[in-house]
Amino acid sequence: MFESSPGGRGTAGSPSSCRDQPPRAAHPCRGNHHVRRTAALGAAGTLVTGALLAGAISATPATAGERHPASSAEDRGVRTAAARAAAQGINWQDCPADWGLKAPIQCGYVTVPVDYARPGGRTIKIAVDRVRNTGGKDARQGALVYNPGGPGGSGMRFPSRVTDGKPLWKKTAAAYDFVGFDPRGVGHSAAISCVDPQEFVSAPKADPVPGNEADKRAQRKLAKAYADGCAARSGGLLPYLTTPNTARDLDVIRAALGEKKLNYLGVSYGTYLGAVYGTLFPGHVRRMVVDSVVNPSRDKVWYQANLDQDVAFETRWGDWKKWVAKNDATYHIGDTPEKVQAQWEKLRASAKKSPIGGLVGPAELIGFFQQAPYYDSMWAPAAEVWSAYRAGDDKQLIENAGPDLKDTAGNIAAENGNAVYTAVECADTKWPTDWRTWDRDNTRVHAQAPFMTWANAWMNLPCATWSAKQQRPVEVKSGKGLPPVLLVQSTRDAATPYEGAVELHKRFAGSRLITERDAGSHGVTGLVNPCINDRVDAYLLEGRTDARDVTCAPHAAPEPAKASAKTAAKGARDLPVAP
Repeated sequence: MFESSPGGRGTAGSPSSCRDQPPRAAHPCRGNHHVRRTAALGAAGTLVTGALLAGAISATPATAGERHPASSAEDRGVRTAAARAAAQGINWQDCPADWGLKAPIQCGYVTVPVDYARPGGRTIKIAVDRVRNTGGKDARQGALVYNPGGPGGSGMRFPSRVTDGKPLWKKTAAAYDFVGFDPRGVGHSAAISCVDPQEFVSAPKADPVPGNEADKRAQRKLAKAYADGCAARSGGLLPYLTTPNTARDLDVIRAALGEKKLNYLGVSYGTYLGAVYGTLFPGHVRRMVVDSVVNPSRDKVWYQANLDQDVAFETRWGDWKKWVAKNDATYHIGDTPEKVQAQWEKLRASAKKSPIGGLVGPAELIGFFQQAPYYDSMWAPAAEVWSAYRAGDDKQLIENAGPDLKDTAGNIAAENGNAVYTAVECADTKWPTDWRTWDRDNTRVHAQAPFMTWANAWMNLPCATWSAKQQRPVEVKSGKGLPPVLLVQSTRDAATPYEGAVELHKRFAGSRLITERDAGSHGVTGLVNPCINDRVDAYLLEGRTDARDVTCAPHAAPEPAKASAKTAAKGARDLPVAP
């Protein structure tokens, strides 16, 4: 699946997934900078070898762990690492100035093994941050740890929901420390890289929709080069960038925080991380909210999940076109969905023939406009950018869809997020290696869902030639001690189709599902809908769930506006990173 980032300027590349701020493509999320993985993996760039992880990985003396004959080496290793972390705690300090996290937010590190089967071997440091609960000692219920999605999303902005005074989280913030972290490989946690960041964002990329076999061969070559670049630049960590290892890191973070049990909020890919954590550590969960749920079935992770996502994106793209048509008096794009689609095809064709501003072709257009199917908050800004372009002003479209080569920090974050997304999804499961399988399946799906299918295919194709070991996904299921888990899902979510929530609900005994009907914005808990907000508060604050599953009416539909897309993008920083 891929990430999407409504906000900031576009990156060129393949569509991607989820983070604390949204990425710009269709998968789960990373860092302070939400980046989208745009539609054509198009520039693998010059491959540069080097020990990127030198200094980030260190050796630690071997530590004897408890004896558990029936458990795996990883089970014993995580117990050893957690015991060590509990003894060491976290040295909380003011965050480094360049992290953009001001007091009272504090930052620190938790040391984890690279390979949990060898807890005395190489280690990396996982960056964490927190803001203390606002209700004082008597009100405190512990730490609430957050993951926004991706894979590749950073949760480090999560404490800002408290310091920025977000009203939806006021009650929860009184009871919990808000804790974010950069997962392994992300941001300040031994960041990996697959290509030169400036090359990664260069534009325009090739049109992701192939016109002939030569176009497919060119994209296959780029995907292979990208996979090779990951191996050359970050090969030492690639075999260990898996969801189970990130779940183990999460348990070590729990121990370092001094928490006996974990309180967790996961969105998008963060729901899959939560599902795996709940499977591996059922007795360590106190409260868990999963929002916009990835289908945890082994048959879905990750190849089929991406194909399912393509179909769901087409549905939500249709919802947005209806809304644009309804508000034609404001945007003047078309007064029927069919006319809006015709204008989209015209825009794509024109940008393919002559990239807008020399930078924005079809790949970049998909990278920007995919944000509308992702998030309702981007419905009006995306329509406004398009409307302005049709009126003769192409500046907004170039600024929002084209790269900014001067934003080197943002480009580094974008490339890193894309690298981690690819590394985790490629390592989590075995992917088809026969191109004929990819060609057959994506050709079939493209016929019914042309908006995202090929862009998504090229983004994931590096997994077909991945050099690092690929695992078998965890069989997600309930275990002894797992408390009721709260699932929240909209029925028309593009990034994580509704069926994923139904599947996890079946697998986690005693779980409760809150369904937002006739809605599709990705990341439901961050939206104003009292039917949902009050139940999330009741669960986190009191451990209370309804006697049965609940269906809520949709949140308020977006209002048409002439708001600046750039302004809206800033407001979208806390959106989830999609899978």
